Amino acid sequence: MADVPAVEVIGTVTVHLMSAAAVKLGLAENGEADLDLDEARKLITALAGLVTAAAPEIGSQHAAPLRDGLRTLQLAFREASHYPDEPGQGPGEKFTGAVYARG
Repeated sequence: MADVPAVEVIGTVTVHLMSAAAVKLGLAENGEADLDLDEARKLITALAGLVTAAAPEIGSQHAAPLRDGLRTLQLAFREASHYPDEPGQGPGEKFTGAVYARG
């Protein structure tokens, strides 16, 4: 671990959080059988906190794809919810601000 740059550790952790959130959103192999929005909310919120805090430290070339992945998960959460949260109240939006689909 001593030789691994921080940006790689942060990237690895974010990929794990993204993958776990995607599974809990029913976006993986087992589909809706794994759907658990409560668990997905926790994972996405943790991911948002990490990405938001790390972005100034890792630079935009590393942070941009992490932000894009986070946003995709936030939108997928909104779509999977029978009663979507109000804008700004979704998972991680206290860190990222309200997330809207691009029109």
